[in-house]
Amino acid sequence: MKKVRAAVITGKRANMAKRKRPVAAVKEEIISQTYHTFPDAAEVVLLRSQLLSWYDKDKRELPWRTLAITEQDLNIRTYAVWVSEIMLQQTQVATVISYYNKWIKRWPTVQDLAAATLEEVNQMWAGLGYYSRGKRLHEGARKVVSELNGEMPQSVDGLLKQLPGVGRYTAGAIGSIALGQVTGAVDGNVIRVLCRLRAIGAESSSPAVTEALWDIANSVVDPNRPGDFNQAMMELGARICTPKAPLCSQCPVQSHCRSYQKANYAKEQSTKKLLGKTRKGSPPDIEDCVDSEACLLCPSEPWDSELGVMNFPRKPAKKPPRVERTLTGLVLRHRADGQDEYLLTQRPSKGLLAGLWQFPSILEVGISEVEHKRALCTEICRILGTGFSEDPQFVGEVVHIFSHIHQTYVVYSVCLKARGSANHCETVQWLSRSALQEAAVSTGVKKILKLYDSVDKSDHQTTNAAKRKKSVPTKNKNSCAARGDSKQLSLTSFFKNIKEEN
Repeated sequence: MKKVRAAVITGKRANMAKRKRPVAAVKEEIISQTYHTFPDAAEVVLLRSQLLSWYDKDKRELPWRTLAITEQDLNIRTYAVWVSEIMLQQTQVATVISYYNKWIKRWPTVQDLAAATLEEVNQMWAGLGYYSRGKRLHEGARKVVSELNGEMPQSVDGLLKQLPGVGRYTAGAIGSIALGQVTGAVDGNVIRVLCRLRAIGAESSSPAVTEALWDIANSVVDPNRPGDFNQAMMELGARICTPKAPLCSQCPVQSHCRSYQKANYAKEQSTKKLLGKTRKGSPPDIEDCVDSEACLLCPSEPWDSELGVMNFPRKPAKKPPRVERTLTGLVLRHRADGQDEYLLTQRPSKGLLAGLWQFPSILEVGISEVEHKRALCTEICRILGTGFSEDPQFVGEVVHIFSHIHQTYVVYSVCLKARGSANHCETVQWLSRSALQEAAVSTGVKKILKLYDSVDKSDHQTTNAAKRKKSVPTKNKNSCAARGDSKQLSLTSFFKNIKEEN
């Protein structure tokens, strides 16, 4: 009967997963699983107090946090928090700080950003990655100025509907931090914290889990300090409740964590087993979900004692990145003042690295060097509008990893003797080294340039070493090489020369 019941339950769960149900039905089923929520109001009050006390004492001093506290102008404050949240998407805090400070210094208001060009925005964003974010900020600023009379939206709903690139989390974060609205904010860090606190082990991107996490976040957020509470949750996930090697002993809300209780219990049972102190039939010391077999939030996979709290959350398997190989031509020419100029083309306004500048590039054609050179020469001639006689030289390969693409740049260089210009086109330009460093180029372009410099320097050193070796005279004037005599010396002559040298 047990096997039959298990089969029926498994079938039901499979059918539930396949069948799309209304969000309301999903919510109703989730709410019934009190094990995965905070049904006790007193526990919620204690959780808020413990978390905010820790945050007040140990939070990192970050420029956007300081600005959100000190800036009195609501419009500027909302704009500043918006910029920080967009920059922080998929990017580490340490990387964002310098970009944020430069951005706010240059464009302190939404009007200033709206007046900038997309080229200037791309230059400022260069190296930060996920370049469409900067473009959406620029588009949003122009929309605020042209359609909203320069006033940033003053509600979560307005932020969500009126700003491009602003989703549910970003709207919640801006609304709570800048506007003081009582709303949760669920990002990757908060997902991890809540899944561990409430032992939510189902796939974290499933509709059931997503709705449950937002319900929990909205129910526990502190009504008096919603912005600080949401930032405290994020801070906890970033510094304590980390994906790997979490610092559970330093967690301010450890007493509320069901996954820690479960991990601790499993550890105790393992220790008792080693000591021979286990008792069969003894009840568990920890609370568990009353209907874990059918619960949409419980883990479908068995508990791994080695992982402990890292059993939560369970993420969906990542798709392997697409593999691409791109032929890249580093084309340069000598200026009259002795400096070099590099040929760059602008990428399309949509898609990967939209609007950024790059060296002439095409997807790899063939596998041989001859095929590579032929394809690159055709592309460079198309850009220049004229032919050239110089032969491209292989430089090497550069690997650059995007979130969904494993990119390899196969790099060739060619130095043009003629100083002919490229076609007159806004998407093609020659740039000096200093101008290239300041241009809106990706990290991949900088890696290619670094490779070229290292190979060029190595070749230069090798050439100079060969010249020095050729010009340095042999110290032993009596040697065969010095005398131009290939005849072998006798032992007597050999020892005589050694004695004279000494």
